[in-house]
Amino acid sequence: MAEYLHPGVYIEEIERGPRPIEGVPTSVAAFLGLAERGPLMPRLVTSYKDYVRKFGGVYDQFKYVPYAASGFFENGGKQLYVCRLVGQNATPATLDLGDFLLRAAGPGSWGLRLWVSVRASTTQSGGAPIGFRISAGYFPLGVEPYDPFGKSNSARLPRPQALEDFDDMVVDEKSPDYYGKRVPFIDLDKGELNQGPLSSSLFVLVRKSGVAAGTLPAFNTSLLTDGGADDEVLTAPDFTGLTAGQRNDIQGLTALELDAFRDVSIVYAPAAGDDVVQEVVAHCENLRYRFAVVDCPKGISDSSQLDPRTTLKDTEYASYYYPWIAISDPSTGARKFIPPGGHVIGVYARTDDLRGVFKAPANESVSGVLDLEYDIRDNDQDVINPRGVNAIRQFPERGIRVWGARTLTSDALWKYVSVRRLFIFLERSIYEGTQWVVFEPNDDRLWARVIDTIRLFLRTQWRLGALFGRTEEEAFFITCDRTTMTQDDILQGRLICEIGIAPVRPAEFVIFKIFQNTAEAQT
Repeated sequence: MAEYLHPGVYIEEIERGPRPIEGVPTSVAAFLGLAERGPLMPRLVTSYKDYVRKFGGVYDQFKYVPYAASGFFENGGKQLYVCRLVGQNATPATLDLGDFLLRAAGPGSWGLRLWVSVRASTTQSGGAPIGFRISAGYFPLGVEPYDPFGKSNSARLPRPQALEDFDDMVVDEKSPDYYGKRVPFIDLDKGELNQGPLSSSLFVLVRKSGVAAGTLPAFNTSLLTDGGADDEVLTAPDFTGLTAGQRNDIQGLTALELDAFRDVSIVYAPAAGDDVVQEVVAHCENLRYRFAVVDCPKGISDSSQLDPRTTLKDTEYASYYYPWIAISDPSTGARKFIPPGGHVIGVYARTDDLRGVFKAPANESVSGVLDLEYDIRDNDQDVINPRGVNAIRQFPERGIRVWGARTLTSDALWKYVSVRRLFIFLERSIYEGTQWVVFEPNDDRLWARVIDTIRLFLRTQWRLGALFGRTEEEAFFITCDRTTMTQDDILQGRLICEIGIAPVRPAEFVIFKIFQNTAEAQT
């Protein structure tokens, strides 16, 4: 409480009334799988070109993450975290620089195609360079690496797929140009990566144990020469992502649990086996604020064989799509069949953006699809739709569309994708927007303020069309008073608020009953 010690006029700002709740993102996706190169910690990409810059392009026709990323952005996706995975025996390529080690940003043989130049800085003082410079260039498969930084090669083609250049770096820790502030850097005596989990550089500079802070790395121009073992045989534990074998860094689902990636709301592993799908679904259920998209296996010509609830967990946190789709390969233009999940998640994102998370991501066209692996007719969908299989169908003059909106649960309350995702959105938004309540005095004034805060948020959602009802009272209710809390609850520091919500559900079956009106006289 303010003190008043001298006569005068005092102005105070006080906080009263509800606090606004901001809706959380609903279409930030995370894709898990093999990529040509890059770090293991998830990285945000905002376009397919951004994906190619950070992770390389298509490098194997059976590695589907690049195709999924391309389809995601083509269909309206905007933010994607790519989780590159490697097996337990993969190791990063390195180059010895005397008291330092320069290491590829992630494990695998891709680092052996990384050309690095460590040399004197461009800027000089008194005729001597003020520091040093590190340049790196990555050459994709099929291109013979060369020194792209030598003057004689300045016009040589093809150029590296990715280039980085850090000039005028110094060893003074007080300087803004200190190399430990400008490049990914590890001091082995401290064991900490200076730029945290969001750095997307091609390399990491490592200072060896016992080396003084003011030491310079040895100058060298070379490909990385040591290490660089590949291991692209992935198992379910690799998707879970705990450290194991030669892999000293977390990856996959374990990495996605970090706070830096809490905005992720959709998780997808292209063409994953049942054991991997179970891990992804368990991840979404445990965190509660994520939803999984699952692909059908390739080559299922008889759709009646599909019954994912017999092989996968009965869950309201996942949806299942059939069949595979044909696209134009982004690297060659050739026709290729790929799993549909990446394109479908792009449709999720587009629908969320244009209509809202409460709109079922169905009866929406799928961009970039040339054909379907198998054509689905009404009698086929009669069998698979009650089993939770969402069909992708081709209609004359309407194109290829997502034609299903069900989850993989037998619980009728949660059978629609839009209902489950709407509750994920509402629950997490309320959770994030009411953190200020913790440790406030637990009395009637706080209860009234909590009610007003949540009411304003739900009223906005109702007006947008997310809740069912002609009035607010029909759409939702909020109770936070002595009927929801006992005296023991209050003494134990518990504030209990009950919220009832009436979600809108999709019109899955549209029925028009038509009859002849003969206009006969009624007797």
